[in-house]
Amino acid sequence: MRILSIDGGGIRGIIPGQVLVSLEETLKEKSGNPEARIVDYFDLIAGTSTGGILTCIYLCPSEDDSTKAKFSAEDAVNLYLENGDEIFDVSLWQKIRSGAGVLDEKYSADELEESLNDYLGNLKLNELMKPCLITAYDIRRRKSHFFCQHEAQESDAENFYVKDVARATSAAPTYFQTSRVKSMTSVVYPLIDGGVFANNPTLCAYAEARNLPSKPKAKDMFILSLGTGKVEKPFYYKEAKDWGQVQWVKPIIDIMMSGVSETVDYQLKQIFDAVDKPKQYVRIEPDLNNASAAMDDASLENLKELKKAGELSATINKKLLDKVAETLIAMAP
Repeated sequence: MRILSIDGGGIRGIIPGQVLVSLEETLKEKSGNPEARIVDYFDLIAGTSTGGILTCIYLCPSEDDSTKAKFSAEDAVNLYLENGDEIFDVSLWQKIRSGAGVLDEKYSADELEESLNDYLGNLKLNELMKPCLITAYDIRRRKSHFFCQHEAQESDAENFYVKDVARATSAAPTYFQTSRVKSMTSVVYPLIDGGVFANNPTLCAYAEARNLPSKPKAKDMFILSLGTGKVEKPFYYKEAKDWGQVQWVKPIIDIMMSGVSETVDYQLKQIFDAVDKPKQYVRIEPDLNNASAAMDDASLENLKELKKAGELSATINKKLLDKVAETLIAMAP
């Protein structure tokens, strides 16, 4: 069982996206297949928020041949590089109406929804190429919601339009309006970004894999987990001690996302160490370098810096990615 997991992080999804561009090129080279795609070498892909969007794109089948991927890894990251500045653009009216994100969501979801529709159209979850796990949180039922291709194939109640799945997993509180999606049985779900509970969805992916028909154990798995860049901005006691609700909103989101990701990484390391297979769990958390840590900084300058950060991480981790590619190819059925 080969698993790929991608964290949430807004526009910083460019970073793992670029790492996967490099991995895809390595897979082409080592497999001898110039048409190799990310989806060909993983049995389950998991994603939260921006990672969920990337998951949907990697798993999208070609209209001409449902066994072949429609998009390359480069096509996937181009969603952000070509549309990011418009997705995270604030009109004067939106800025006034939202009080700069204090009174209402900071951004209109129109550009995001248009981009998702352009990429995903009316594709349904059950039509994705491989099993997946994409996270969201149901604010009415107060429970986590997992979108799974393999469950959608068994029941219309679990089936959704993929563009709605991508919209739901990326409905980050304070940034975008809560999503309202319907299943194929017309049940309505009010959902927000899965990053509120599983910004790093790797442990969720591990648990889901254990429940698949083959029921693999940790020793039978290989997991590649990708972060969206280390956020190391400190918060100082002198400032934080007098913060109220408004001042804590943004810092607590950053702390929560980083803390969850780090905790999941610790848990997975313990699981694979316990079965004496530490090399079968690989976590890459790139440095941001000169890129902004903000999830919504889609200025043209920062888009370039995020791309550079992803490319640099791929270069630094070249030997590791070579080994990852060799392992994925060796485990192919």
